[in-house]
Amino acid sequence: MPRAGSVPYLLGSSFFNMAFAEFGNPAAPAVVCVHGLTRNGRDFDPLAEALAERFHVVCPDLPGRGKSDWLPDAAQYQPPSYVIALSHLLAALNKPVSWIGTSLGGICGLMLAAAGNTPITRMVLNDLGPHIPAAALARIGQYVSNAPERFPSIAAIEAHLRVIHAPFGKLTDAQWAHLARYSARPVLDTLSGGAFAFHYDPKVTDAFKSTVPLDIDMWPLWALLKIPILAIRGEDSDLLTKETFDRMRQDGAETLEVPDAGHAPALMDAPTIGAIREFLLG
Repeated sequence: MPRAGSVPYLLGSSFFNMAFAEFGNPAAPAVVCVHGLTRNGRDFDPLAEALAERFHVVCPDLPGRGKSDWLPDAAQYQPPSYVIALSHLLAALNKPVSWIGTSLGGICGLMLAAAGNTPITRMVLNDLGPHIPAAALARIGQYVSNAPERFPSIAAIEAHLRVIHAPFGKLTDAQWAHLARYSARPVLDTLSGGAFAFHYDPKVTDAFKSTVPLDIDMWPLWALLKIPILAIRGEDSDLLTKETFDRMRQDGAETLEVPDAGHAPALMDAPTIGAIREFLLG
């Protein structure tokens, strides 16, 4: 079982806490795993357990997700805020780290790895590249905007996740149940339509509801990276296009394409976990 922890960080005029789960020996080399938009750090349990023999694996819940504090203003739910919180985590670890970032977690990783004197020495980008098409952002915005606010049971949450996150790949029943368990939080106002809600602040998705998405170009950040990179792509991904993936390979990244997956591979299958472990061991 993972150990629970948290780190305080200053955002604006207030301190907040960012929760994390950690695995392995704290004296071992560090690996930080950061999740996507509406997910949480427990998504990485199978990967973290597989790495724990050789690494100190830390899986934070980004602000507003999982066990981390919610933020008062929806406008704070943006990558610069997450980078502030994550930089406090890196400072608390106070040692070189390898970074595994899925989608939004990859964006945060790019920003931190491009900074001067970064502690990030190696990076796995899971279905995230320096160019993000607006159409993929629009699709994500559609499913988060249409998500029910309440569910009658965790089983109902699991059924919903199996539909909206089908691109995660061919997960087992136990893996879907794991994702559902850590995606749910009980609610007291059951008269509003259900006993459970998603385990994130609904304001997290406000930006997707109020803006028209545009292509995101992070090639200037990419050009600053001087570390080994493993780029992982779901073979059917609409967010990490084949063109971007090929350019990342041409620029020197190691690459892995996951069959029967889109955006974003769950990193729960043995072949992908094995490839990540081999890359991290260098």
